[in-house]
Amino acid sequence: QVQLVESGGGLVQAGDSLRLSCAASGRTFLMNAMGWFRQAPGKEREFAAAISRDGSAYHASSVKGRFTISRDNAKNTVYLQMNSLKPEDTAVYYCAARPGIATAGGPYNYWGQGTQVTVSA
Repeated sequence: QVQLVESGGGLVQAGDSLRLSCAASGRTFLMNAMGWFRQAPGKEREFAAAISRDGSAYHASSVKGRFTISRDNAKNTVYLQMNSLKPEDTAVYYCAARPGIATAGGPYNYWGQGTQVTVSA
């Protein structure tokens, strides 16, 4: 099993930046792909970004150019740097991991509990 713990969420104003972190423990060799998803109130969970162990990254069009995913394999930690935040970025952000490739599609096997990000206008 893999355990994922997110941190770094909070309340910010539009235009501000935040960096989310997700620390993994357990059978981390199972985590080729690590990703970030988000779920806004009343909406379905959506993909934000994912990154493979070799650093290959993929960002959703809605966040490309503003959000950057990165990873420190030695620390088993993935980050999401969020710049130029907008009120519509308000959501619970979830970290996820799986053995497969880092894409938006397909199931992720392991999930964190989520961290709230609120962006005020």
